[in-house]
Amino acid sequence: MYGWIWRHLPGNAWVRAFISLMLLLAVVYVLFQYVFPWAEPLLPFGDVTVDGDGAGAGTAGADK
Repeated sequence: MYGWIWRHLPGNAWVRAFISLMLLLAVVYVLFQYVFPWAEPLLPFGDVTVDGDGAGAGTAGADK
């Protein structure tokens, strides 16, 4: 796939490298601005299972 993209870009190797870098930056920008914020509510990052009411909660200062 990357070879296909490289062969279809115009210019010499330096121009192709610059265009490839710009394409990569555009993909990263779209991911951070649109895709990740859209997908964030669908991911289980807010579902934590650790709380302070467990059996080991009162033993943190016992060694002092």
